[in-house]
Amino acid sequence: MEQKKGTAHGIHPSFLNVIKQRERIKGKLSGIKNKIGVYSAKGGVGKTTASINIAYTLKRMGFKVGLLDADIDCPNITLFLNMNQKIDISHFPLRPIEKEGIKIASTAMVVDDEKKPIIWRGPLIAKMLVDFFENMDWGELDYLIIDLPPGTSDAPLTIMQLLDLKGFILITTPQRIAAINSKRSGLMIKRFNISILGIIENMSKSEPSDFSKELAKDLKSELLGKIRFDDSFRNMDIEDQIPVLVKDNLYENVREIMSKIVKN
Repeated sequence: MEQKKGTAHGIHPSFLNVIKQRERIKGKLSGIKNKIGVYSAKGGVGKTTASINIAYTLKRMGFKVGLLDADIDCPNITLFLNMNQKIDISHFPLRPIEKEGIKIASTAMVVDDEKKPIIWRGPLIAKMLVDFFENMDWGELDYLIIDLPPGTSDAPLTIMQLLDLKGFILITTPQRIAAINSKRSGLMIKRFNISILGIIENMSKSEPSDFSKELAKDLKSELLGKIRFDDSFRNMDIEDQIPVLVKDNLYENVREIMSKIVKN
């Protein structure tokens, strides 16, 4: 059969480019043992606070950890952590900035004013993510925790296409709407044949809700547990304290959850 013009081995050139880029990034990030996305299509479920406290729990457990703010146009990790340092973009490779022993990178570290809107279309968002993957020296890490934005387009799509991931942790809250949107996230992950490592119910005041249990059942995934509501999460930026580093009960809460992922 005659091969169609512009293809190689029956694969469209655009897909070949993605495959080549994925392999190139895999080589660049070869020093990172596990890359984990923290995700929900629903905004406001606490992905960023969960990502930060997951990362610092893993650090406290003895692992080498990095934290990437993949919410390119609305970065918040630096706000929660009261970080105002900037990445030197005049020299390559770029280098993440450390806080309390964790390597952190965010768009907020490369723009002039992190509180101004970053108004970028999809291609620029994808380009920034690729810079974080290809042009940043993360060094040797046990875990890179990636805080994804809500939605099922640009940034999540780029990450799922290009990264060799251990899998995703889905974040939900006790509300029905949160579960519906987290299910959308889970179905997208499954479309890419990536593992759902489990589901965390965030901002929980009691036992996990029936909506969260149903979500886990629908996605054939494990409900890892709950992160209970605590004022210290809300006041992280005001008190300039990372809850799991200053409250042993919160550390034990998140450690119990992450131990289920670490052992696999």
